[in-house]
Amino acid sequence: MGEFSELATQVMARCETLGSLSQDPHCLDRRYLTEQHKLANQLTSGWMIEAGMTTWQDAVGNIWGRYTSSVPNAPRLILGSHLDTVPNGGKYDGMLGVVAAISLVAMFDGTRTKFPFHIDIVGFCDEEGTRFGTTLLGSRALTGQWQENWRYLKDANGISLEQAMNNFGLSFDDIASASIARTDILGYLELHIEQGPVLEQEDLPVGVVSAIAGAKRYNMTVEGMAGHAGTVPMSMRYDALSCASEMILAVEHISQHRPGVVATVGKIENAPNGVNVISGRTLFSLDIRSEDDELRDKALSEIIDSFNAIAARRQLKLSIEQTHSAPAVKCNEHLKQALVKGVEASGINPRILASGAGHDAMAMADICPVAMLFTRCKGGISHHPAESITEYDVAVSLSALYNTISNLQHA
Repeated sequence: MGEFSELATQVMARCETLGSLSQDPHCLDRRYLTEQHKLANQLTSGWMIEAGMTTWQDAVGNIWGRYTSSVPNAPRLILGSHLDTVPNGGKYDGMLGVVAAISLVAMFDGTRTKFPFHIDIVGFCDEEGTRFGTTLLGSRALTGQWQENWRYLKDANGISLEQAMNNFGLSFDDIASASIARTDILGYLELHIEQGPVLEQEDLPVGVVSAIAGAKRYNMTVEGMAGHAGTVPMSMRYDALSCASEMILAVEHISQHRPGVVATVGKIENAPNGVNVISGRTLFSLDIRSEDDELRDKALSEIIDSFNAIAARRQLKLSIEQTHSAPAVKCNEHLKQALVKGVEASGINPRILASGAGHDAMAMADICPVAMLFTRCKGGISHHPAESITEYDVAVSLSALYNTISNLQHA
């Protein structure tokens, strides 16, 4: 692991450097089409050039580098992840996958190793969706999935996406040129921190992803009758918050008995929200995920049936609004097995696990085979300054990817 240990030191240092580019002086916060986005692209482009790559920025603001094949009309193998962050984010979510890929290419360039395919590295400009509220903007542009009405999305300061692109030196009308041909892509590989506790619990530095969970999200509104906390008898109340509480416990109970499904209520709004007033209206969110869409939807149906029964028994009104739906994405079997062999060649027992979080690989799956490698992170913490990984785990990740890419040329 010696040669990869040196690379891992470089990767960690570069993640630190990228982590200093923030629009907030008190925490890491780097959003799409900001000055810090531009600086991150420039810094990443410089590292790509040092690694022997040619670079360009596409029409949506993704930064690219190509390690050119010696074969005419060669297909492309794409590696990458995202360079944007959430507010008060960590230094490895997204960035690790871009920086590690660049360091690997530098190793290939140093040994004059060439492949029968181009190695393209992409630093996606907006995976998190923090600024304009829509996720995967960078990768969706590659797949031709941009929507015309996104032109009018606005950030917290009232700046539209179209105007922000103009300010950055891009044009919304040119987005179509960012899309890439499906016919010449071998696949997309993404290295990412796990964002979960499984690898740490099993004392493994890396894991191979089987699928990215499909998610559905809803807003549930329970309407009862507000009243005086001291004068309305308990038997005569139509308490929206008590009703919602029973529903929330039903979410927990049902999902606990459905292996492979996770369901979460993370947001509650209550009205009138007074200390001496019976709740008249409660809104809560529901997020439900699984790598098996059918399994997820069966659990969801049971949850909704439970909600309706609770509302009917309590004689309250329930309204359901779906706010998000994304199907599960299965990783390509050939690429997944290539990663498994790459992990085994690094002396590590290959652990296959699902991703409960979304990634750019979800969008890329529309146009090419995808696969992902997870790096262990301390406590499973992500989207937080406490994100932490070790040089050893990065070295193993680099070794696994090196072996995977090397073996792909013989596949």
